[in-house]
Amino acid sequence: MKLTKAPDCLFCKIVAGELPAERLYEDEDILVFADISPQAPFHALLIPKEHVATLNDFGPEDVSVAGRLFLIAKSLAKEHDLPGYRVVVNTNPEGGQVVFHVHMHMLAGRQMKPGLG
Repeated sequence: MKLTKAPDCLFCKIVAGELPAERLYEDEDILVFADISPQAPFHALLIPKEHVATLNDFGPEDVSVAGRLFLIAKSLAKEHDLPGYRVVVNTNPEGGQVVFHVHMHMLAGRQMKPGLG
């Protein structure tokens, strides 16, 4: 994966070390860090290091990284002894996306409300 960076992207600045973050996991292609405004006792953001604005911008060449985001969530749940968790990807403003660098929210540590909304 080529590492591209968007100059004004908050998450690209975290990847580059220009902004602080509590890093929970990192490899060549993926970074996981704690959300600064957690919505659950455990709230992590899983991102590809390469700048991809939205889920709609993933292409066939990104299938490995996209799939690994889910496997890393599974590993984090085991590592942090989380018996259940929720993963969410907001896409575009209508889907609630605020930072335009694709990211997966992983929420755990409390009972999640049933349903999707």
